[in-house]
Amino acid sequence: MNPEQWSSVDQYFDGLFAPPDAVLEAALAATTEAGLPSINVSPTQGKLLHVLAKAHNVRKILEIGTLAGYSSIWLGRALPADGKLITLEIDPKHAAVARANIVRAGLDEQVEVIIGKAIESLPRLDSSSAGPFDLVFIDADKVSTPDYLTWAMRLTKPGSLIIIDNVVRKGEVADPKVTDVNVQGVQKALAMLAADQRVIATAIQTVGSKGYDGFSLAYVVGT
Repeated sequence: MNPEQWSSVDQYFDGLFAPPDAVLEAALAATTEAGLPSINVSPTQGKLLHVLAKAHNVRKILEIGTLAGYSSIWLGRALPADGKLITLEIDPKHAAVARANIVRAGLDEQVEVIIGKAIESLPRLDSSSAGPFDLVFIDADKVSTPDYLTWAMRLTKPGSLIIIDNVVRKGEVADPKVTDVNVQGVQKALAMLAADQRVIATAIQTVGSKGYDGFSLAYVVGT
């Protein structure tokens, strides 16, 4: 098994479950044209987010880390007509590209992009009673993942889902001597989930066009 084969299988799955979509393809093209990093979720990963949101009948979604809004579109499409997605993005350039992509997707009435440091925006969401959210997707700087998780717990309710992306870090997450602060942030967040009796959690390894990584999924049972 090798990355080329992983990508080949991903392309096969994309053709079956996430076939070409003009809006999503335009979002990816806009990402490239703006010089943004190509670190968005893959089509099948986006479809997984969509399926989870649909299966959970979500009405309110919080996304931490917008980039160009590719995953925002997948999640936003799972919302009912009166649903709401709030996505937090630190970079104004990224946010501008994301907003254009979201408008093109016809989701601008349901998706709100908030610019600023997430760690500053999250307390304001809490104090404004924006939650509780039915689903929280954490896909931002990994150093701050433990802090984002703490706020996610405050902004959810029993029955909510919390998804943390990029938790495997090419396998480095299992290294107790790792010095990379990004990996250390993920390790701390996963340890928090494992010890927190308010959630039932797991983590899954993935391979594909985005390489070797994975995600964590937690179901909130108490607050």
